[in-house]
Amino acid sequence: MHIKVVNNQVERAMRELKRLLIREGLFKELKKRRYHAKPSVKTKVKREEAEKTRHKDRKRAAARARNFL
Repeated sequence: MHIKVVNNQVERAMRELKRLLIREGLFKELKKRRYHAKPSVKTKVKREEAEKTRHKDRKRAAARARNFL
């Protein structure tokens, strides 16, 4: 990863780096690996995240269907 600092704007470069790391999923990965989690807890979290994703997808599909008509 490379972030260029233009005109000595370090704050802007930091924001770009943070945005890039969030997009890549590194913050979520670091949070997940911070502590040991039992396999049962990992399974539960994975199931909850999948449900959130399905819910978001259903909402997006419904919004697209409304806009299409």
